[in-house]
Amino acid sequence: MLNLSRRLVIVLVAALASSAALAAGARPQQAGVAAEQKSAAVPRHDLSGTWEPANGPSDGIQPDGVKAMPNDGKPEHQLPYTPHGLQTYKSHHALFGADENLPEFNNDPRDKCEPLGFPRMDFYNLRETQILQNEYKIAMLYEYGTVWRIIWTDGRPVPKLTDDGVLIGKEVKEPRYYGYSVGKWVDDTTLVVQTVGIMGEDRVWLDTAGRPISDRARIEERLHRVDRDHLEWSVTIDDPKMYTKPWVAMNKFPMKLENPHRDIVEQYCSPIEMENYNKKFANPASAPAGQAPQH
Repeated sequence: MLNLSRRLVIVLVAALASSAALAAGARPQQAGVAAEQKSAAVPRHDLSGTWEPANGPSDGIQPDGVKAMPNDGKPEHQLPYTPHGLQTYKSHHALFGADENLPEFNNDPRDKCEPLGFPRMDFYNLRETQILQNEYKIAMLYEYGTVWRIIWTDGRPVPKLTDDGVLIGKEVKEPRYYGYSVGKWVDDTTLVVQTVGIMGEDRVWLDTAGRPISDRARIEERLHRVDRDHLEWSVTIDDPKMYTKPWVAMNKFPMKLENPHRDIVEQYCSPIEMENYNKKFANPASAPAGQAPQH
């Protein structure tokens, strides 16, 4: 991580000068130091700004699965599947990962331009992310799909899971693609977010490598502002339907603060663009008669 804090070493050399002259020379320097320290201070209970991966835009794409546990075939990255979780994973024919498939066998909902849902939004093209907040809630605006989710910080409890969705007060509400999120500040610079009530495995995937997620999942995010310009983002998956124990999907993923005047580019899944891609690459046999398949 880049550390933007700097030490200022002031060497005072004794000289035969009046105390008034010394004070006059010191005041402007001290004022400048104080202003610099104030501008670099970490804001309390504040994540607002435009953030992007500190190690470059490609660091947030995570094509082979979540950043901390990529689906690369290594024993240390094998997930603790339940029997149902493993069966569900094998039914997913992903384009990437240790068990990648040819494009024509791919059944990723994203390639039909279905909503990514949560928590996959944290693992798919996590690029420039805008965070807006007030005293009641935080809005996270993701670049891909130009979608957002709300994290309530007004003191409400995390909704209770039910067979049909979540219980909020006395009302049962349906599952949502981006779930129901409640955040709590555990210290001046760390927000812990709990999300429940997401869509089931028949609607969303956990990541691009085909890992599953269910409507029983509880996702914990820790967003820690390291300093004024840097943020660490961690995600833990607790899904007893798919996994035998909780596991970490992103571990202190580094984000850096962008220029607040930066204009964010749109990124969409377009059915027309997907159709054109499938004709050219995913299903070359569908090329018009007399035209050679394209590779």
